[in-house]
Amino acid sequence: MKLVAYSTKKAPNKSRTGLLWGDWILDVDRITSVAEKLSIPTPRSIRNLPAAATIRQILSKNPKLLNDLQSLSWRIFNRVPPEHVHRFMTRTQDATVRSPIPDPPTLRDFYAFEDHVKAARARRSLPMPQEWYDFPAFYYSNPHVIYGPEVDVPYPSYTKTLDYELEIACVIGRRGIDIPEAEAESHIAGYTIMNDWSARDVQVGEMKIGLGPAKAKDFATSLGPWLVTPDELQDRKTGPGKYNLKMTAKVNNRQLSMGNMDKMHWTFPQMISRASQSVQLQPGEVFGSGTVGTGSLLELGKDVHPWLRPGDMVELEIERLGALRNKVIRPEKSSV
Repeated sequence: MKLVAYSTKKAPNKSRTGLLWGDWILDVDRITSVAEKLSIPTPRSIRNLPAAATIRQILSKNPKLLNDLQSLSWRIFNRVPPEHVHRFMTRTQDATVRSPIPDPPTLRDFYAFEDHVKAARARRSLPMPQEWYDFPAFYYSNPHVIYGPEVDVPYPSYTKTLDYELEIACVIGRRGIDIPEAEAESHIAGYTIMNDWSARDVQVGEMKIGLGPAKAKDFATSLGPWLVTPDELQDRKTGPGKYNLKMTAKVNNRQLSMGNMDKMHWTFPQMISRASQSVQLQPGEVFGSGTVGTGSLLELGKDVHPWLRPGDMVELEIERLGALRNKVIRPEKSSV
């Protein structure tokens, strides 16, 4: 199942929640009425949903709700005659897709791909730290500057070396504290694409102090285009929380990065177990994987591509998860 946040041309400022099947979106607010018209019984968990519920609010309900939504939407899509689909659903080309989680309670970004860590550190003539192999490390990023697909990202005023980072993110779907690794996968609601925009010159100074990165990642994170539940990926599964999914990045339609989620050294269950030690995880929290190998300009070097500039279009794509595109623009001048 794919959960999507979107708006329509009639109400461009109102965010709605839907279930994506192919090129059609079934609005969660309409799912009960559509089911009634098709004589399909609706589970109580869905009937009790508040109006205009966000994806994060849906995740905060009983975990069984996702299974009920998937089952009911599947029955609806198989019952509606093709010539009448437009009466009940919205075509994606008539919608504006937004970030599925625009307001995560927290945003943790990990450092899970060994290839990226080695390559990035080698660029700075640094050895691989042995501590990296001891536990999955993470930092907190800014959850208040989330950008969705096709949204312009302002170039931060305090950097001259803007970079993209090709990542996959999981979203927490169940509360938990001190979660054992063997149980952690059941706390994952789904996966989405993440671009951890980075100010590399700022990051260098912060890392020398020993508290970074912070301001280097403070200005933007892109998430989207939708949230894909784990059942959609089962045929690509290679281990707990790991899937054979090709990951690519393009700048101005030129492919620069190519990796695979399967190359993660630290898995999402291991990250969840680590982060939940003496800490209560909440539905809607986002865990970034860290950059896949070759997934940043820092690794590739200026011989391959210069740092990002205003006007550049960055497109991240992960198999089964879609594509996340953002254009870098010049920031508006502050009136202060």
